[in-house]
Amino acid sequence: MSHTTMNLKVKVWRQKNATTPGAFVTYDVAGISDEMSFLEMLDVLNERLITEGGEPIAFDHDCREGICGMCSLYINGKPHGPWQANTTCQLHMRAFKDGETIVIEPWRANSFPIVKDLTVDRSAFDRIIQAGGYISVNTGNAVDGNSLPIEKAKADDAFAAAMCIGCGACVAACKNSSAMLFLSAKVSHLALLPQGAPERKTRVLSMVAQMDKEGFGACTNTGACEATCPKEISISNIARLNKEYLGASLTAE
Repeated sequence: MSHTTMNLKVKVWRQKNATTPGAFVTYDVAGISDEMSFLEMLDVLNERLITEGGEPIAFDHDCREGICGMCSLYINGKPHGPWQANTTCQLHMRAFKDGETIVIEPWRANSFPIVKDLTVDRSAFDRIIQAGGYISVNTGNAVDGNSLPIEKAKADDAFAAAMCIGCGACVAACKNSSAMLFLSAKVSHLALLPQGAPERKTRVLSMVAQMDKEGFGACTNTGACEATCPKEISISNIARLNKEYLGASLTAE
């Protein structure tokens, strides 16, 4: 199979740190294979910048397998770029055309302050998860997988919610910078399973309180979060979160 090469312009947001004003800088990138991943294209550009004595573009990445959620880039107006249900690291350059200009930005949310260039601080998500605490599970010898019967529909829904990789695309896509899809996925996968039952009420109350403390916006059900989520997390989880929160609030001691 033959590969084609392309010449592109990339318009990248450059910003020294959270307190220094940033600006777009345009670079010409030549000889890019259509089989390269998007991050490999940025690697090629960074190698050139370093060779020329310039400052490489800072961007987050880790596994490059669509699992870790680190590759948080806003590409041509969409989190993770043009492909549906896809992370930036799994986006390939065949999604673009020769001569195209690609605009690359960091997540834009007050709760995700810019660290440098395209890298943002998403530790607010970590603090929300930490606020959820622990689950009371016996950590003795492993038990048989079938010893705790769980309805298949609930198991499927819990698994689908647990697929959230915490990348923050939902926040970036939301006009309010809401973290409700992320939080609802984290609450749902434990609320649906018996293992999560003992701390069910305190968990949702604590996590919602932490989300509000972090300054994320409110949910107005536009659905942009679901549409852009690389793991296609359903907004039905937000309805479940609201139900869990209301129930916990009404019965809180």
